[in-house]
Amino acid sequence: MKFPAIRSAEELADLVEEIGFLPFFRGEIGGFSVEECTPRELWFTDEEGPWEWKGPVIRRTGSAYGKFYAGKAMYIARRFFPAFANFRRDGYDYDARVDEGLARRRDLAVMQALSEAPSLLSKELKRRACASEESRKRFDSTLTFLQMQGYVVISDFEYAADRFGKPYGWGLARYATPEAAFGERFRAEAYAETPAQSYAKLEGYLQTLLPQAGLTQIGRLLAGK
Repeated sequence: MKFPAIRSAEELADLVEEIGFLPFFRGEIGGFSVEECTPRELWFTDEEGPWEWKGPVIRRTGSAYGKFYAGKAMYIARRFFPAFANFRRDGYDYDARVDEGLARRRDLAVMQALSEAPSLLSKELKRRACASEESRKRFDSTLTFLQMQGYVVISDFEYAADRFGKPYGWGLARYATPEAAFGERFRAEAYAETPAQSYAKLEGYLQTLLPQAGLTQIGRLLAGK
C-alpha cells in the first residue's frame, strides 16, 4: 500500500485511524513512517509540522503513542492496541508480573507513581519516581523499556505558552498506563485471548497492510526489534 503525502494533523490522524500502525521515523520497511509521508519542509520550520501534530493526533484518534518500535515512537490505533499490549506483555498485567518476580526493580517506582495518578507530565513523573541520582540517570531508559513492554503510553503533549497564549518550545510528554488512558474496557480486551492469538491476528493484518514486507520484518516490528 502506498501511503498518501501528509500535510496536516488532520490528515495524519486520518491515516493513523485508517491503517492502524505508523512509526514516526523511517525504519526497515520502506515508505512506512510519518517521516516518509511528510514533506521535509514541514519538519523544522515556524509552521506546525509532525512534531507539533503529535498531541492533536493522539487526542483526535484516541490512539496509543509511544516508543514501541526499536525504542522509537509509533502510533497504534486504539482498536489494535489491546492485542499489541497483550503480546508485548506476554499476557501479564503489571501486578501479575510483580507477583511472579518478573518485574525489574528499577521499573517499580515509575509504575507506582502512574498507579497513583491518571497521568503525569514527564517532569512530574521523574520527580515522583526518582529518589536517587542513579534512578534519575536511568529514567529515560526505564520509560522506554516500559513503553516497549506495553505498560506505559504517551497520552498527550503539552506546551508552555508565551504572554500571548501562543505555545512554544518542545512539548512535554504526558504519560499514563493504557488502563488509565483507555478506560475499564482495556483490560478485558487485552486479555480476551492468548498472546499467541494476539500475535497471529496482528501478523495477518500487517501482512495485508504491508505486502512489501516479509514475515521477518513484520515479526521484528511486532517484537519491537
